[in-house]
Amino acid sequence: MPALKNSAPEHLSDEARAWWGKLADEYGIDDEAGLLLLQTALEAFDRMRQCQAAIARDGVSIVDRFEQIKPHPLLNGERDSRSQMLAALKAMNLDLEPLRDGPGRPPGIA
Repeated sequence: MPALKNSAPEHLSDEARAWWGKLADEYGIDDEAGLLLLQTALEAFDRMRQCQAAIARDGVSIVDRFEQIKPHPLLNGERDSRSQMLAALKAMNLDLEPLRDGPGRPPGIA
């Protein structure tokens, strides 16, 4: 059975697939470009999570073959994946401003 046009790709993690559903539904993402950007963001999200798991397992520093303490090499991968995810989400131009349904002054009033 073919996947629905806006269903999450099978290769994404369960966490990323849950985010796919939330974002696609909340923002009505159903065009090809939007879905491609969403997929890109969530692939980077999965990569970031993989790096975080390895860093949590190994620690933020490692000892190299010369017995020198070095930063974990996946710290850069985590940072880069986070940046890629945020760039893809920004390219989607999502309105991330929270709704202000509660009490308070209207915007622009001092």
